[in-house]
Amino acid sequence: MTQQASTAVQQTANGGQVATQRKPVDILKSMMNAESVQEQFKNALGKNSATFVASVIDLYNGDSNLQLCNPKQVVMEALKAATLHLPINKALGYAFIIPFKNSKKDEKGNWIKVYEPTFQMGYKGYIQLAMRTGQYRTINADVVYDGELRKVNKLTGEIAFDGERKSDKVIGYFCYFELMNGFSKTLYMTVEQMANHAKRYSKAITSDKDVTVEKLLNLANLPVSPDSNKVGWMGNFHGMAQKTVIRNLLSKYGYLSVEMQNAITNDYEGDETSQREILTDNYANKQLIDAEDVSFESVSEHHTESEQQTATIDPGY
Repeated sequence: MTQQASTAVQQTANGGQVATQRKPVDILKSMMNAESVQEQFKNALGKNSATFVASVIDLYNGDSNLQLCNPKQVVMEALKAATLHLPINKALGYAFIIPFKNSKKDEKGNWIKVYEPTFQMGYKGYIQLAMRTGQYRTINADVVYDGELRKVNKLTGEIAFDGERKSDKVIGYFCYFELMNGFSKTLYMTVEQMANHAKRYSKAITSDKDVTVEKLLNLANLPVSPDSNKVGWMGNFHGMAQKTVIRNLLSKYGYLSVEMQNAITNDYEGDETSQREILTDNYANKQLIDAEDVSFESVSEHHTESEQQTATIDPGY
């Protein structure tokens, strides 16, 4: 006898009625089909809302940990991606809904672990939003291999990555942009700075004593896989590092549309509270901020003809 049949027999014996427990994905489908929810997604996406809703259901159905989250919260996080017109397909890497296991107090005041969904941007999502503004002539982010960093002039702020690559060892990450008016900036962070940043601010690992800075540095030694659909620092260290330099540089020096400001604010929900408060306070004061509390060098760099402009990719929403 199956577990479902056994449960039905037991319920019949106890009360004479059979109560069928709904699957989490069925609950989510019911919520997504509600007229009020459908209206919100239509307002955000227009005729493409049905495709996006289907992708949310597909994502939820394929992630067992996400199914442990409150379906209503999943819908709310998905709506954040919809308002930004970013797909949440993991393989595309624009935006993600990640289930975090957080500590919460129950009705009796006891601390329990509860899965909660959190919207997070991918580095491709930031590039997409920046290019939509029409203010960026060039924006690029990548890893820096051993030997490529040739010089950093602290006095003039010049930095050169034109050295000869010696090995596949990643030593850091950079982001560069130039606006249409000619203003340009570059941000470079070493792998050590990035590992310390992740340990301090990532909600997923900041309280995990088993995840040390040394363990994170080992992840930085793994081969770079641009097509990886894994998420988080433990699953895709290089991807998270590239997102970090993009977010840091744009939040301090970039041209930020309202859409980009909302994206950055929502993305910090996945970070440790103290960092999120820094961002919120600075936006409240209408300032462009440097949201990272790690040491790094931010330098200007002149645009050359050899710079390749990042192509704007239409995600289809």
